[in-house]
Amino acid sequence: MALDQVQDIDEKEMSFLDHLEELRWHLIRSVLAIVAFSILAFWAKDFVWNEIIFGPTKSDFWTYRKLCELAEYLSSPLLCLGTDIPIDIQNRQITGQFTLHIKSSLLVGLVMAFPYAFWEIWRFIKPGLRKQEKRASRGAVLVVTFLFLLGISFGYFIVTPLSINFLANYTLSDVIQNIIDINSLVGLVSTLALACGVMFQLPVITYFLSKAGIINPRIMKAYRRHSIVVILVISAIITPPDVISQLLIALPLLILYEISIVISRRIEKRAEKAENSEE
Repeated sequence: MALDQVQDIDEKEMSFLDHLEELRWHLIRSVLAIVAFSILAFWAKDFVWNEIIFGPTKSDFWTYRKLCELAEYLSSPLLCLGTDIPIDIQNRQITGQFTLHIKSSLLVGLVMAFPYAFWEIWRFIKPGLRKQEKRASRGAVLVVTFLFLLGISFGYFIVTPLSINFLANYTLSDVIQNIIDINSLVGLVSTLALACGVMFQLPVITYFLSKAGIINPRIMKAYRRHSIVVILVISAIITPPDVISQLLIALPLLILYEISIVISRRIEKRAEKAENSEE
């Protein structure tokens, strides 16, 4: 093997190792940010538990207050929810409260550190993009962060309280009391909020897949019925076994799917204009 070829191979290997080293530091900084926010959440346990986790179980929660105001304005008392949420919460494991304290702190830290963590990962990916791809993905961090926080807010302020209210008031018999395990409550709140935050990224995923030429608006329209079924199945899996929670997640996802079709159509038109201008 010629000396020049050996040098080229060494340079490529060094370049690959350099990329791995750079990725490692981006991941380390992201993890450190999550740990820092988790420590902050661990320290502020009273606020995290009494205001965030137990918030949707209280009658004075923001969503219930706004629904009661809307009910008064529309003269429809049925809309005023949250006046009676008959649940008693208990812990049945000796290490349960301490373990949940750590888990909840990590979840809060993950949500709070998400914008910075995604920015770190994007800093690693961006240099490998072409000039046109960099121009097309401008503002990606802001869009992804906005959609993630919007999904988290929707899941926490809309889906979670309505699900808790419905499930807490659903009774098979007056003899049965709702004594809820704390793990069940934390799992419900965290699953609904994080699931909505992830699924609200559908327009971003559609944008990049359309840019790569993997999907187009015609394909998305042709599989619209299939997508409705998939969305309903996913909603049924991640939500409690009630129709209200399933529809509350499915409806915004269907709206986001229609928005994604519009995004894909605009990208296709831009690509056609670029091809025509080159010709």
